[in-house]
Amino acid sequence: MLPITVTNEKEKSLCPIRNVLANISGKWQMLILLSLEDGSLRFSAVKRAVGDITQRVLTENLRSLERDGYLTRTVRPGPPIEVSYELTPLGTALIPVLKPLVSWASENFNAVISARKTYDERQH
Repeated sequence: MLPITVTNEKEKSLCPIRNVLANISGKWQMLILLSLEDGSLRFSAVKRAVGDITQRVLTENLRSLERDGYLTRTVRPGPPIEVSYELTPLGTALIPVLKPLVSWASENFNAVISARKTYDERQH
């Protein structure tokens, strides 16, 4: 089994799952990263690509992904001011890792929905 148990704060800060994977495995982070796969996008284009995300949540996630080095934010003076986002080499290297997970989700969607339905029926 992978080492997933931590017993103190020092171990927690050194745990790759808690430290790295938790920041890229949420639905918003993955969708944002995948939206940038084909190149730089402005904020509004990322929002359109993701769809059901609020401006505030998108901003928070973009900042987090920038902080961790997966994307860069470029501001071009206007008018109007243009802000765009682009994957860094680190972010680009992550895309081939995410794609199999996305494919798996697509291939197993119906099985998951069926399992949820079966579970929910047993609970009532």
